Amino acid sequence: MLSTYTYPRYTYRRPPELDAPRAVHRHPVVVVGAGPVGLATAIDLAQQGQRVLLLDDDDTVSIGSRGLCWAKRTLEILDRLGCGDAVVAKGVQWNVGRTFHREQEVFNFNLLPEPDHRRPGMVNLQQYYVEQFLVERAMALPLIDLRWKSRVTQVQRSDTSAMLTVQTTDGDYTVQADWLVVADGARSPVRRMLGLDMEGQVFKDRFLIADVVMKEPLFAEGAAERWFWFDPPFHPGQSVLLHREADNVWRIDFQLGWDADPELEKQPEKVIPRIQAMLGHARRPQASASASALAHENPGPAADAFELEWVSVYTFQCRRMKQLRHGRVLFAGDAAHQVSPFGARGANSGIQDADNLAWKLKAVIDGLAPQALLDSYDAERGAAADENLMNSTRSTDFLTPKSQVSRDFRNAVLTLAREHSFARALVNSGRLSVPTHAVDSALNTADEDRFAGTQHPGSPLADAPVQQGGRAGWLLQHLGQRFQLLWYRPGDEERAAMNDVVPTLVVGDTAAEHEDAALIDSHGRVRERLDLQPGTAYLLRPDQHVAARWRSPTPAKVRAAIHRALARH
Repeated sequence: MLSTYTYPRYTYRRPPELDAPRAVHRHPVVVVGAGPVGLATAIDLAQQGQRVLLLDDDDTVSIGSRGLCWAKRTLEILDRLGCGDAVVAKGVQWNVGRTFHREQEVFNFNLLPEPDHRRPGMVNLQQYYVEQFLVERAMALPLIDLRWKSRVTQVQRSDTSAMLTVQTTDGDYTVQADWLVVADGARSPVRRMLGLDMEGQVFKDRFLIADVVMKEPLFAEGAAERWFWFDPPFHPGQSVLLHREADNVWRIDFQLGWDADPELEKQPEKVIPRIQAMLGHARRPQASASASALAHENPGPAADAFELEWVSVYTFQCRRMKQLRHGRVLFAGDAAHQVSPFGARGANSGIQDADNLAWKLKAVIDGLAPQALLDSYDAERGAAADENLMNSTRSTDFLTPKSQVSRDFRNAVLTLAREHSFARALVNSGRLSVPTHAVDSALNTADEDRFAGTQHPGSPLADAPVQQGGRAGWLLQHLGQRFQLLWYRPGDEERAAMNDVVPTLVVGDTAAEHEDAALIDSHGRVRERLDLQPGTAYLLRPDQHVAARWRSPTPAKVRAAIHRALARH
């Protein structure tokens, strides 16, 4: 039990299949696992009009805070799924991270250095809250049949379906899934049932996670930053990470080393002194005071100044499945790939898996695309997994040097970073989650014109402030769930010719200049970020990624790009 959160208990209901055991119970889509990834997949499909059976072997949300940092792109996806506002309102927003070596700050970064974005670089919120918001959204959608206390015990797959045996308190039943999405976590029972495995490495180090409830604010009201220490005085020779969460809870990660006893390190008598020593240093740096001076002023709180909320010891892995698609079975999230927690790439990557998969699966089910479109899920999200594994492995190598030479190099970099900018670029306390730009995807239509900026085919579209009917809003609020052509100041004849090809969303500069513009670029950010000229158009996929762009689109070009984006070329 947690002092700051009451776990919901969701109602198990007897499945109707038990009352007709001899019938074949067919479902177009079955999703296994009601964590963030499974819930996001089911919600996305349901919002597109697809019925989904969602199975979970528990009746509540995740135990412990687990996933914590939700990246800007993930927040934009949650906006589209109807949960973004709840997550941002409850969570702690932040953009700045600081890295310390011993007692001095050597590096800092800003995840969102430019203005006019709806969402911050990161929001910290315990995973159980995010899951709760997603469950509430899923239960509000009649196309989702969410079944608790339903454990999948057997899976058999064929070329046309997957057959699942589901265990409940009332007995076992069998369902046939035309398509099976597996999102049942890092230990994935379904993956093991199918005899599939991951490739990669397990890192020989242990980390202690402690969620701590502070009786008084640790920093000034509103302060929220990511703090990371290498070799701090309060935990010499190791590293420490500090984050603020909702409910005045603070997440602290202590590197322990491979020889640490996991059960011993979780005991309060071991954890509390570590936290007391760390909190004595966790004061906002001042220009005229060193960290040691601040520590002397405040050597650490008493044990009753905080209470332990949740404690866990973990090792981590950087691994992934060689293929994410196995015929009618598709893997997503931790069931498909695992990374270290430094960088917040796990849950964020998993929700982006769901974002990529749902619209493609719906297009295949509706007969709008061949099954080859699902191979692009494997290609695009496999490349994203490789990118995450690369960054996660590099971060881990920097955090836990495997030789004395590596350690000497790491320490030299940290020392030089205090004075030299070239060394700061080498400091790696976890490269934080950013969306993968699928620039090599076979679904992209190559540019035939020159564009500035980073909004090339395969990239998620950047948000920007807009107005519609005199009301302020955001660009991404108007995009998603279908193919759309975002068109800047098109001519009337060109627009009329495009009517039968694709839904069009027109952008203008002012209402007076373009009276029938659906969106007004109120701050000029849309024009700036997309390098717009009169007549420029962007074709957007249902997941808000750029499929193609032109200075002068024609119906034939747009139609061909849609065919390519649906793998019909």
